[in-house]
Formats: sequence, C-alpha cells, structure tokens
Amino acid sequence: MKSKTLLILTAVVLVLLAYVYFYEFKGKAARAEAKEKAGQLVDVAVDDVRAVTFKKEDGSTIAFKKDDQGVWALTQPLAATAEEYEVSSFVETFAGLKPDRTVDEAPADLAAYEIPRMEVVLELKDNKPPVKILIGMENPLDQSHFAKREDQAKVVLLPSFLKSTFDKTVFDFRQKDVFKLETDEVKGIALRAKNVAWRAERKDAGWFLSDPLPILAKSSMIEGVLNALSDLRAKAFVAEDKTPEDVRAHKLDAPDYEVRLRLPASNQEVVFALHKAEDEKVYATTSASTKIVEVESTVLTDLEKPVDDLQEKQVAVFNSWEVVKVAVTKGEVAVTAAKDEDDKWRIETPFQAEADGEKVETFVRKIESLEAAGFVIPPVTLADDGLASPQAEVAVTVNEYGEDGQTKEREVRIVVGRADADGKRVVVKNAALDYLFWVDAEFLSAFPAKPEDWKPAPAAEETKDADKD
Repeated sequence: MKSKTLLILTAVVLVLLAYVYFYEFKGKAARAEAKEKAGQLVDVAVDDVRAVTFKKEDGSTIAFKKDDQGVWALTQPLAATAEEYEVSSFVETFAGLKPDRTVDEAPADLAAYEIPRMEVVLELKDNKPPVKILIGMENPLDQSHFAKREDQAKVVLLPSFLKSTFDKTVFDFRQKDVFKLETDEVKGIALRAKNVAWRAERKDAGWFLSDPLPILAKSSMIEGVLNALSDLRAKAFVAEDKTPEDVRAHKLDAPDYEVRLRLPASNQEVVFALHKAEDEKVYATTSASTKIVEVESTVLTDLEKPVDDLQEKQVAVFNSWEVVKVAVTKGEVAVTAAKDEDDKWRIETPFQAEADGEKVETFVRKIESLEAAGFVIPPVTLADDGLASPQAEVAVTVNEYGEDGQTKEREVRIVVGRADADGKRVVVKNAALDYLFWVDAEFLSAFPAKPEDWKPAPAAEETKDADKD
C-alpha cells in the first residue's frame, strides 16, 4: 500500500513540475518574447531584406541591393561595391527597429513632428509588402527622432544613437579598399620611387632581389609592400571613370611612385601609380582600376624603404629552437650532436655521449645570428675564396612547419672560406645561395676546439677526486 501511495505522490510531483516548466518558465519566456516583439516598430528577418532605399533630409537618395550570393552593392546615387559591414549594420538596425517609446497613438497632424523628413524602405523577398519607415524631426532634448511606419498610425521616438546612422553619406557605405589583389599570385615586383628603385622575383626559397644586387630579400618586407598596396583605402574618390585629363591633373602620368606587379597566373601586369601633391594629399590609381582616389600618406613609408632594408643579411634564415641536429667541422675537429626523443641533446660522433644542451644551443644561435657585413656577387671562384678547401663547415638540420601545416626537415649548410687582409672578416657561403657573404671572423671562436667541449662540465665532486688523484 505504501508503495502505491509513493507512486501516486511521485506522479503528482512530476505533473506539478511539468506544469511549472511549461506554464511558468516557458510561458514566461514566450510572454517576454511576445512583449518585446510587440514593442518593436519593425520585426523582419534580416535575410528577407533584398533591397534598401534611404532618402535623406537633404533630398538625396542612397540605395543598396543584395545579389544572389548575398553580397550588397550600392545602386544609387551610383553603382559601386558596398562596404559590407556598414550596409549589413544598417539593415540589421532597421529590420529589428525598436523605438524608445510611443509618443502619440493617434496623431492628428504628422506635420507637428515634421514627418517625413527622411524615409527608409526595406524591400523583402517573395513579394512580401515592403516596410517603409517615415522619420521626422530631431528631438532637441536628446537627439532622438520622431518616426512612424507608413502602415501604422502611432508616432514613436527612435533611439538617439541612430543620429549617427542618419548622418552617414554615400562615402560611408562604399567599399574603400578599391585596389584589392591576390598578393600570393604576385611573382614579380619592380618599384621606382623618388630615391629608390629595385626589382624582386618570388622563387621557391622566397623573394630574391634581382636589382640592384641579386641576393635574397627579406620576404616580410616585400610582402609588406604588397599588402600595403592591396589594402589601400580611399579617403576620398577623386575620379570614378578616370580620363587622361584626370590622370595628368593629378600627375599620375609621371608619378612619384610606380610599382609594377607581375601576375603570371592571370597573364597580367598591374601598375600602381601614386603622387604626393604640394598640399600633402596622396593620389593613387592602378592600371586595373577606373578610379583615382586619395589615400593615407602612410603607404609611402613602405614604398620609400631603402634597398639596404630589403636585403636579407642573415647568412642562414632559420629558427634556432627548430634545430634538431648540428654537425661542425673545423680543422681536425669534427663533432655531431642531435636531439633525442626526449628533446635532449646528445653527441653522436666521434663518440656517443650526453651533450651540454646549453653549449650546443649557444653555438646554434651564433650561426642563426650571423649577418653579412658585405656581399660577393657572382661570378665567384671557390678556390680564390678559400671555399674549395674550407677552414670550417656547419650543417644544421631544422624541423620546421611548412605552408601545409606539416613539419619537414631542411638542412642548412654553411662553408667558411678565406679571411680578409687583416683577418677581421671571413668569406662564408650558404650552400643554397649562389653568392657569398663577408662576416665578422669572431664567430669562429664559438666552434668547439675538441669534441669533448660539448660534453657537460664534470660535477664538483668528480673534479675534486680528479685533483686528488
């Protein structure tokens, strides 16, 4: 009997809990949602909005339209690519427009609120009726605006933050980065500025300067120039469909800065032209664009960098923490050390033993930091430069991440040749490059004098016992 009573009580509790959940919690949430929707002036799905017309107080009209791929474009007062963020924000605001409060449920005269001074029309898909919002005068107390839906009687007060939206111009809604290009497709670049000129080519090993010196370039510097050009943003649109007269008027026919980009994949060459006027304004155009725009002068910083800044002076470009093996030879001394599975350094040749990781890594960092004091440009003669029988060699194995996200091993080999007349500099060759470096000879002192130099120092007790013996 007690079990039956317990079951009945349990069932009653479950029924009560279900009631509380469905009629209190869910019902309360539903009522709150319904109340919020009832307070909205507009409640349409953003994805349903296909076009927008914004008639401003000055009589001008700005209109946008979404294409089949969901991309917004300006259609009035001109056809242009839209600034996606700005247009999307505008649409989201008016698709879910919520007023601060209702001012008048049944206004006798809309002229009292100066409605309409502006209007926003949302055109919807599937032939749904458009939504038109009529906007009146600004409330002098807090910069809010009176407004109403065309299909409703009541007048409401819109939030004051919308004032900045109503003040937006065509320029605000236009895409500003008008010279976009796929920088990865650029395989060649030639730059001419007021006091600098250089050329570079992209190869498997990175960017190489071809003029004025045929040497490895700092890839980050070349990529910086390409990104600066690709990301140029218009401060103002000077000419929409430039004419030869427009080009001459802004001195872009003989520009201060000219950059030629070679894009073999599209069989295309794009030429950027920039001119800095006497009033400090910088004008830009490209051979692939019909527009002339004013841009920020900061782009000139990248274009004016001296060639010396672009030259890769590091003898071997690698990261010391990615090195897994190092082999050195100097005179009669040859020693190889490698990391084991526990990431600890061990000597492999000429004997096997634990290595002093700090000593090995100090040497590796010394090689990593080697920088050129000068270059020897081809043709070079290995015998004349002491490289046929080098005084020292270093081979570093690097386990690094490739562009595909996978690790792969790469060997960096450096050969040390002759010294200069006073012995302060030596010739060094990176086996992957066809030119030579002059470097400070001081780094040779970092080489181990004997293989045992890379072994850990003996413990204090061992040293004391050795002294006793």
